[in-house]
Amino acid sequence: MNEHLMRIAIRLRSLIEEKDGQDLIEYALLAGFVAVAAGALLPAISTSISTIFSRMSSVLTAAAA
Repeated sequence: MNEHLMRIAIRLRSLIEEKDGQDLIEYALLAGFVAVAAGALLPAISTSISTIFSRMSSVLTAAAA
């Protein structure tokens, strides 16, 4: 039992310290903020931005299934 808890603790520590996907998340957030700002400043392209995010959402939903 104690060995099992040690394995869990080691795995949790490695997950916390893992930073491989951090850059990807930061770039995705930055792209989202730019899209929101562009939609607010240029209302004519807001429908295009909405369409792109809807397509991304459907693709990600399909990939998760």
